[in-house]
Amino acid sequence: MPASIPPPGAAPDDELVFVAETPAAPSDGTDPAGAEAGAHAVVPAAGHDGSHTRPWRVMIVDDDADVHSTTTFALASLEVQGRPLHFVHACSSLEAQRLLEQERDLAVVLLDVVMEQPDAGLHLVRHIRETLGMRDVRIILRTGQPGYAPEMDAVRGYDINDYRTKSELTRTKLYTSVAAAIRAYEQLRALEDSRAGLARVVRANAELMALHSTEALAAGILNEAAQLLGQPANGLLCACPPAARARDWTVLAAAGVCAATAGGKGSGIPAHAGATIAHALAERRNIYLPDCVALYLRGNSDSGFVAWLTLAHPVDELRRGLLDVFASSIAAVLDNAALMTALQRAAFHDALTGLPNRTRLVELVDERLATAPDATLCMVDIDHFAETNDALGHQFGDALLAAVARRLEAHLDAGLDQRPGPSPHRGPALARIGSDIFCVLGPDGEVDPVALHALFDEPFSIEGQDVLVSSTLGLVRLLEHDGSGADALKDADIALKRAKRLRRGGHFYFSRGMGVDIRERVRLMHALRGGFARGELYLAYQPQIELDGRRPFGAEALLRWRLDDGSSVPPDRFIPIAEYSGLIIRIGEWVLREACTELMRVRAAGHLDFTMSVNVSQVQFRHPHFLEMLSRALQDSGAPPERIELEITESMAMEEPDLLIEQLAQIKRTGVSIAIDDFGTGFSSLSYLQRLQVDRLKIDRTFVSEITDAARGSSIAEMVIELARNLGLSIIAEGVEDERQAQILQSLGCPLAQGFLFARPLTPGQLIEWLGTAD
Repeated sequence: MPASIPPPGAAPDDELVFVAETPAAPSDGTDPAGAEAGAHAVVPAAGHDGSHTRPWRVMIVDDDADVHSTTTFALASLEVQGRPLHFVHACSSLEAQRLLEQERDLAVVLLDVVMEQPDAGLHLVRHIRETLGMRDVRIILRTGQPGYAPEMDAVRGYDINDYRTKSELTRTKLYTSVAAAIRAYEQLRALEDSRAGLARVVRANAELMALHSTEALAAGILNEAAQLLGQPANGLLCACPPAARARDWTVLAAAGVCAATAGGKGSGIPAHAGATIAHALAERRNIYLPDCVALYLRGNSDSGFVAWLTLAHPVDELRRGLLDVFASSIAAVLDNAALMTALQRAAFHDALTGLPNRTRLVELVDERLATAPDATLCMVDIDHFAETNDALGHQFGDALLAAVARRLEAHLDAGLDQRPGPSPHRGPALARIGSDIFCVLGPDGEVDPVALHALFDEPFSIEGQDVLVSSTLGLVRLLEHDGSGADALKDADIALKRAKRLRRGGHFYFSRGMGVDIRERVRLMHALRGGFARGELYLAYQPQIELDGRRPFGAEALLRWRLDDGSSVPPDRFIPIAEYSGLIIRIGEWVLREACTELMRVRAAGHLDFTMSVNVSQVQFRHPHFLEMLSRALQDSGAPPERIELEITESMAMEEPDLLIEQLAQIKRTGVSIAIDDFGTGFSSLSYLQRLQVDRLKIDRTFVSEITDAARGSSIAEMVIELARNLGLSIIAEGVEDERQAQILQSLGCPLAQGFLFARPLTPGQLIEWLGTAD
């Protein structure tokens, strides 16, 4: 057989190592065997028709073309039992069904689980076994989506040879799986007179796959092997870990007279048994002697298992072949048992803390709702955990989460049933459902938010440091809840969000009003997304004038939303939704383009000194590609940058001012000017304000409305105007509604204003018309 040549870049542990498929004549009294389980399976002599050199036909059924090419590349140059492989390709289960009408001489089907439908692979297996009656072909299921892996019942019911996730099928494992499947197929075809025995092998594998505990599986392997031998079980099942010496093995199960040695080392085992077991482990093959047999069972990560049994009489050729198939297929059983255990653990438990995860918690809540609804679900969020993680590292953060879990467990004395399924436990239950979010579920009297907050009064000792953190809680009483366990988690999350927004470090109980509010926000978010797509959003333009002479200066572009029925949604309702959902990025880019385009229409009408002012959301302004969006809008519209002014709020200007200074500098380099909107409503640092490269301050309408109030007078507006003058900034007042306000502002030195006194927000056509009459 030709030596294997790994593909370029292949890792050393992924090289295929070929063994002598046709064993040499034995020289030590043992039967010939290859280096892997089943390598010494009975091989019929080549017939006159050259059947020994005909290729093995392997069908690949997968809707991913890359899987076809990768599998063919990995296996095309290889041989099994001295015969090459020939591939038949089908890209869907329907195509496979058509091909199977002619391709009856198939050895193996490599079958994707998820194709046209999530269970298309299993439907094809049913067609192969039941409709076509193809009982000999071996089927290996593969899936790229572990969540759609077949259940044990499906594996047992449809004689599936093996199943694997595609990510774990290295070249070696793929060849090993295919080679083992071909050997099994050859046995089925060559030993027609042993169908009863082979049926027993299949049934044994199915029964073993149904066993989940290590003890039951180990004992089952011994019993099934003994039944294939037609004698009572009397022997041992031993395990040897990876990289261990051949004699470093442990007894996992024992039967018959050997039962007394179970759980120990080899000291209590007869010497000849120990030598045979060591021989099988060292050579990784089955060993047959006149009075005993050692079946080598390959496990995960090259770990080895050996089933050693005494013999009432030597094994004949037929039973030896059956045992070879059994030993080869047991490797899949061992892998699948470990896989199912890992999947169950991963499906229902958090890897870091070992606590039940969201999936398991939903089950527990559903149980409570059905049997004992006088309970409370509490969501516990660690305050400012992200900052701790960023400052001290994820390893420190993980240690903090584990410490919190231990303290909560100690307080609750949870004693949770760690298995999925119904739990009789009715005390408090603890789970971790998110990065820094834990959940407590228990009787109303035992889930006390005050007591839970108190758990965080003492610092946590992490890596020799004392860390003090607080918690915010969201709670829901199940007796007041309508819905499923998943719905209860959503309600608790709503209460938690309310607490984080209004009472950080405190707690809120869920109320129906919260649910109505959040559902209305979600409804509005979907409506806004659809409305934007349908063109329901538009811009109105409120003119800005020079108080001296009342000449037009510019306009502020205002975003509006008119529904199909003619009604309007106020900006203070839909703009926060747009910001929260991230839709403001797309809307804001559209606003920039539309405002620049309108500026060019105004200039085309002859108003060349006109300035267009555009509000910029904080979410939009912080977007990493905002500068690119602005530059594209200017370039595509042809609008002069010096006639575009961006308005940012005072609170935005004071958040991370050092970062803002650099960002504003980049924007200023485009030629665009910057104004601070609603000035005076926040808490500006004058030192930072002096460093910001802004051009204009905008007096908030609140202070404009107060300048005619005799009690308060114009103190704040006057102070803002004086501040702007001292900093060399322009000033504009908004919300001017009467002539008295305009006169006071003008007397205080405010040059620009906007408001209903001069004009209400106008449509593009109205703006052009207004400018024509105002000049």
